[in-house]
Amino acid sequence: MTLDKLKAYADLIRLDRPVGVLLLLWPVLWGAWLAAAGVPDFEVLAIFVLGTFLTRSAGCAINDFADRNFDGQVQRTNQRPIVTGRITPAEALIVSATLTALAGVLVLFTNQLTIVMALVAVLLAATYPFAKRYTYLPQLHLGLAFAWGVPMVFAAQSNEIPPLAWLVLCITVLWALIYDTQYAMVDRDDDIQIGVKSTAILFGEADRIIIGAMQALMLLGLFLLGRQAELTAPFHVACLVVALLFGFQQHLIRTRERAGCFQAFKNNNWVGLVLFAGVALSYLDAFSTAS
Repeated sequence: MTLDKLKAYADLIRLDRPVGVLLLLWPVLWGAWLAAAGVPDFEVLAIFVLGTFLTRSAGCAINDFADRNFDGQVQRTNQRPIVTGRITPAEALIVSATLTALAGVLVLFTNQLTIVMALVAVLLAATYPFAKRYTYLPQLHLGLAFAWGVPMVFAAQSNEIPPLAWLVLCITVLWALIYDTQYAMVDRDDDIQIGVKSTAILFGEADRIIIGAMQALMLLGLFLLGRQAELTAPFHVACLVVALLFGFQQHLIRTRERAGCFQAFKNNNWVGLVLFAGVALSYLDAFSTAS
């Protein structure tokens, strides 16, 4: 296999764009620490970190296969490897199936509840790329796919899925709606022309207001999470920082220009990192106080 072909496969699974992996990984890490009330089991952590990478990579491959007839008409995606002929549609399907199978092998090292939950995860991930053809809410579908790792990691860590896990799932779905709407705002003009649906098109001129409302709802969810999980001061400080980051994102999308909307989307990586730090430091703080 030539270096050019390897580079094409790397581009297919977005190795050069790790923000997608991180946006999928942060909620899993929140869930892992919350499920364990501290540092989770190393085996569980390793399975879910590697599984997140494999799942996201498989999702990119199937997404490019599904969008192969649209990507050439969109400014942001017209150089993707299937569009340019560096990867064939069949090769993309093989890559997606192989990576999904590898992720499935990892799940076999967990427990029965996690394996059952993984079947739902595969269904969500496989159907998401086609959702934009039939609904203006593909971002909600993506949110469920990205959030499903939360109850899965609870199941793997504690062999149960408590109400706290579903609260984190709801927060994650809201967060995905926020950042993927910002992402869709980048492509809105192209998507309207080619007939692809999104929340950015659905919300229209009310997009900033609706994103702001979802940001407020997410902050409310985080407040409830802090109370239910009895998290300490570091988490509350993290929530304050997240509120400031949301304000910055509103500034970035104020003119709805492509560059600003894309920067707002990428800024959500800091939201995920800050919240993870808040959760992890809360348990460290609680441990130190108890000692």
